[in-house]
Order: sequence, then structure tokens, then C-alpha cells
Amino acid sequence: MTLSALHGIGRAVDVVADGITLAQYVYVPTDVQLESPRPYLHPVRTRGGDLVTGFRPHDHVWHKGIAWSLPVVGEHNFWGGPTYVHGQGYVQLENDGSMDHVALTSLSVGADRVDLAHTLAWHTQAGEHVIDETRSLGFVVPTGRDDAWVLTFATTMTNVSSADLTIGSPTTRGRENAGYGGLFWRGPRSFTGGTLLAPDFSGGEEIRGTRGPWMGFVGQHDETGGASTVVIVDGAGNPSHPPQWFARTEQFGCLNPAPFFSTEVPFAPGDTLRFQYAVVIADGSADPASAASLATLGSGILAL
Repeated sequence: MTLSALHGIGRAVDVVADGITLAQYVYVPTDVQLESPRPYLHPVRTRGGDLVTGFRPHDHVWHKGIAWSLPVVGEHNFWGGPTYVHGQGYVQLENDGSMDHVALTSLSVGADRVDLAHTLAWHTQAGEHVIDETRSLGFVVPTGRDDAWVLTFATTMTNVSSADLTIGSPTTRGRENAGYGGLFWRGPRSFTGGTLLAPDFSGGEEIRGTRGPWMGFVGQHDETGGASTVVIVDGAGNPSHPPQWFARTEQFGCLNPAPFFSTEVPFAPGDTLRFQYAVVIADGSADPASAASLATLGSGILAL
């Protein structure tokens, strides 16, 4: 197996295994302010080359592959688009902030993994610097198997403002069962109608809002008719672990371990919050048992 990283300096890093671009991490996006510019991973592909992310879908143009996205940070929106206001629905406010690149502090390529570290400064739409973030991403291609790889994502956020930036969701603001926010994966259009997997569960959106250490999604591809599986593992040390999950299959495919689903997480001036996840990208269709095995693969890599 040949693994490499191609760095488009000042723009993005591509991780390539055996000639297939597994993921592109765009760390300097060109998005408009309405979409809350922030780094994202797209395209993301399986070892076999199948695409498992969607980008700027027409229904939610602020959805960007896999991205750390928070709709309620104090009175600010780092998700993009309108903000949920109880009694009014979604209202377009002048509060779409951005997560801005400061420095790519390291990039290393090993025999079976690529690692990078990134520092960012978060700014409100008015330009106020409110959060410093350090994040690390690992792209791990386990030896001995050619059907799966693992993305690890870890973030440390510090409130550097003088204001309370308590983090919540539309549900904590009054919208029932809409507690999205955090590490969010949006699948391609063909994944609509896919299958959600969790411990001892295979089904649809009825599982949204329940708690668990991991959740998976099986979707099908246009053209080939084949399937891929995405499993997200919540870090055992994360706030609210095991989290409630935001997931969809009917309108589109998405997965999101949501630590702020129904309970706000305090984030006072000077506070630091840490989160860690593994995203397992696999060729083929899974069931609850095989998805649990993929989750074990992901959690094992998180523990390294």
C-alpha cells in the first residue's frame, strides 16, 4: 500500500492511498459569509473509490462533506444559513461566523497514516475574535485490510472572548428533535433512503435523538448500484458521552453525534472544551454486527 499527502499550500491537503484520493481537507475555504466559512473534508471516498460525501446540496448549501459545525454558540451561528428563533422558525440573521485558518502546524506521512495539526481563530460576522481552536486529523489505513480506513478528528476550543458562548442546538432553543451540531457528515444524494445502524438496531429516523457510543449509515451509489458504510464513533471522554444522535435518511443521509442535542454545554470566558471522534469509511453494506466491528476498529485507533 502506497500512502501520500499532496499539499496545495494555502488551500487544502489531499490524502491518497494506492492512487485513490481518500479525502481532501480544505482548510482555507472560499465560501460566502452566509455559509459560515469553515474547513471541511470533501470529497471523501472509500478504499474502492466510491464517493461518500455531499457538498453544497441545493437544500442546505452550508452542508460541506464532513465538517465541525455549530449552529448555536452564544448568539452566533457557526453552521451557516438561518438561525432557529422560537416562535418564528428559521430566520436569516447577521450572525454567521467563520472558522478561519491561522496555521497548518504539522503534516506527516507514515507507513499507514497521515497526520496533520491545524490552528484556527473563530470570528463573528461582525469580525470579533471569540474562539481559538487547535484541531488534529488522522487518516489511518489499517494494514491487512483493503475495505476500510479511519478518519480521526480531535478539537480543543478555548473561549477567548469576554462573553458567555454557551453551546446549544435548535432543540435547546425550542425546536423538537432537531439537536444537530458538532461533527456533521452529509452523504451524497443517492444515499437518501439509506439505513441507519446502531448497537442491535437497523432502521430509519425513529432512532434520532437516542444515545449510543456509535452510529452507522449504509447508502447506495448511483451508476454502480454498490453500497458503502459510514460509522462515526464518539470519543469516550467527550462531554455528554454517549451522545444523542442527529441522523436523517428520508430527506437526505446524514450522521451527527450531537453533544448539545437537548442540553446546553457551558462555555464561559477562558473555558476550554475538547472533543474527539473516529469516522470509519468502508466499502460494502453492513449490518449491526459488522458495523459494531467497524466501530471497534475506529475506537481502537482513537485509543492509540
